[in-house]
Amino acid sequence: MNNFKIAKTKKGFRSGILRTSHGKIHTPFFMPIATRGSVKYLHNDDFAQLKNEIILSNTYHLYLKPGLEIIKKAVGLHKFMNWDKPILTDSGGYQVFSLKKMRKIKEEGVEFKSTYDGSKHFFTPEKVMQIEETLGSDIMMVLDECAPYPCDYAYAEASSAMTTRWAVRCKKAKKKNKQLLFGIVQGSIYKDLREKSAKELTALNLDGYAIGGLAVGEPAQEMYKTLDVVCPLLPEKKPRYLMGVGQPEQILEAVRRGVDMFDCVLPTRNARHGFLYTKLKLAKDLSKVKYNILRIKSAKFAKDLKPLDNTCSCATCKSGYTRAYIRHLLSVNEPLAMRLCTVHNVHFYLQLMREIRYNINR
Repeated sequence: MNNFKIAKTKKGFRSGILRTSHGKIHTPFFMPIATRGSVKYLHNDDFAQLKNEIILSNTYHLYLKPGLEIIKKAVGLHKFMNWDKPILTDSGGYQVFSLKKMRKIKEEGVEFKSTYDGSKHFFTPEKVMQIEETLGSDIMMVLDECAPYPCDYAYAEASSAMTTRWAVRCKKAKKKNKQLLFGIVQGSIYKDLREKSAKELTALNLDGYAIGGLAVGEPAQEMYKTLDVVCPLLPEKKPRYLMGVGQPEQILEAVRRGVDMFDCVLPTRNARHGFLYTKLKLAKDLSKVKYNILRIKSAKFAKDLKPLDNTCSCATCKSGYTRAYIRHLLSVNEPLAMRLCTVHNVHFYLQLMREIRYNINR
């Protein structure tokens, strides 16, 4: 059964609906990051107002803390975190990439040390499937190795080949049919490796396909060139997910190439540092997106009693909170500042996706 249906296409852009066991999601969409089972500083009531349809959580971190025993006792991550909409769980592959001083990669899997207490653990593709099935996420990612940028051809080739072998093992180990399983195309910036990875993974007939190993330091043009190679090779009737991206203009360029799903830490991380996205303006023909970055910590906002963005309909901007007040809260490290800024930035990203969908569908 295909859980993904394309509603409309327009010059490479496409909109659709992805159905999961916890509801449908309108594509293209953006997933706020709930690494440890929570989007920092946000409550579920915030997401009700934001009209968010899906979040992303991380297998590696949830496995270490709080651990699988309590999540299993709660009958899955949804009930544990009181969230009744779809969840995608990353497999821990990015931690394989980012924690290189604390892990060893072998054919069997990845040995790593906990970032919390230094204890040793071993992730195999089979174990990752068991963990994600215990979490009960709607979309599971295969275990992969994300090659760094830059890296030489030999490293990228070996990494990509192992990712394919691990994907085969993940598919074989998967037991619960209600959970969707996505493969991850790797191969760094090497065209032939990306082509090989895409062809081998699509032969597995998985539920969807991600493009990994981008947004790891390469120039934006290299990212777009890689998408130009990979996207035409992925099944048209299955969802495409660009992992870890990114800035609004990068999202728009990826949607232009047929990508349906995105996640990134930027809106929430930037919010906590007082970098706020404002004045969203999307061309009707989807040729360009414009926006400003408001650095709210700047002294020039100390007496500014305007809202963060008078064009924004988020709860922060509509509730009368001023730039001066939010700047004050940030300057004295009040948690409310991070909450207000996070609501605003997440709204900006979700609004971007709503406007993209609207302009595809109209």
